[in-house]
Amino acid sequence: MANPNATVTTTDGTRIHYRDEGPKTGPVLVFSNSLGTTLHLWDALLALWPSDLRVIRYDMRGHGLSDVPDGPYSMGQLVSDAEAVCDACDVRDAMFVGLSVGGMVAQGLAIKRPDLIRALVLSNTAAKIGNPQFWADRIAFVQANGMAAAAEAIMPRWFGRDFYATPAMVPWRDMMAAIPVAGYCGVAAAISGTDFYTPTSGLRIPTLGIAGTEDKSTPPDLVRETVDLIPGSQFALIRRAGHLPCVEQPDVFAEHLSTFIGATGHAPTNQDHA
Repeated sequence: MANPNATVTTTDGTRIHYRDEGPKTGPVLVFSNSLGTTLHLWDALLALWPSDLRVIRYDMRGHGLSDVPDGPYSMGQLVSDAEAVCDACDVRDAMFVGLSVGGMVAQGLAIKRPDLIRALVLSNTAAKIGNPQFWADRIAFVQANGMAAAAEAIMPRWFGRDFYATPAMVPWRDMMAAIPVAGYCGVAAAISGTDFYTPTSGLRIPTLGIAGTEDKSTPPDLVRETVDLIPGSQFALIRRAGHLPCVEQPDVFAEHLSTFIGATGHAPTNQDHA
């Protein structure tokens, strides 16, 4: 197999790292990760997909193998980064799966470039997350104490009780601890300045919302409130999961996505996800 890793340079000169896997002629899924994670957020799902799906993942600016420009960043920049990845891969009519800030990027990209997206999966996200004071406090804490201390404090907000108590949590704590302070704070500033309630309410595309019952960052009611802005949307609640249900319960997460893929005609309904 050819090396799936690549980079694209955005209009402001930032290099965004991405992976493009699967047949180029297959239905396309584009994944956008959360604040404090890399494209490896989705690793557990890849073995669960039908072989004819094309899967594109990327590292948000300031994260993973993407560049870490000076912050703060804007949501417009994050949306443009996703747009650049899609254009570099010649993507049209993709299903865009975004988690947390990745879900905000999904909303922004669907508004800006409807030609790129035919369906949305908004996981553990909202049209507005937190408030400026919350994010100012978070940024100040990270700048004063570093990412390792931030990761220790954030993990109980992210994960359900069952997962948090296991060694499986440790790699995710370590992943967040390795994110550059400038990258984390830059994206946090972009979240702080974003309110998509009005533009998202204008979307008219198939949408699935996913939430975890133990998510303390974007509780289920917040996710449902956002998804309900889009007429005809669906909502799935994953019990005993927190902010990253694709990590805690990848089988259940993949089942919801597979059902939605079939329902939207994005792939044949007889494809099994396992």
